[in-house]
Amino acid sequence: MTQYMISVWHDPADEERMEAMTPEQMQQVFEDVDAFNAKLTEAGKWVFGGGLETKESTTCVDARGGDAVVTDGPYSEAKEYLGGFWVLELADMDEALRVAAEASKACAGKVEVRPFQAE
Repeated sequence: MTQYMISVWHDPADEERMEAMTPEQMQQVFEDVDAFNAKLTEAGKWVFGGGLETKESTTCVDARGGDAVVTDGPYSEAKEYLGGFWVLELADMDEALRVAAEASKACAGKVEVRPFQAE
């Protein structure tokens, strides 16, 4: 088994779409993600996962020069940002892609699949 990170990415188009959702539509997304998480847990594939606060809550720390320099905001100036993730134990990339399709549907957004480096 290999661990994979399935990450949820947002861009401004996602924000506009999400802000336009009714409370009922947003509640359905939460329920779909909860059901997806329960399915992963019951199947023994869940390692860790969670949603992240907004990109405005990000703080960067750079101590490469000795003293830590702390700055507000995301490391990358890209318009896209990481919104949440799952770390899962899966058999192979084929299974990871199948699970990612379920994740995308559950969270109503685009996801990225990336295997962890082999030990």
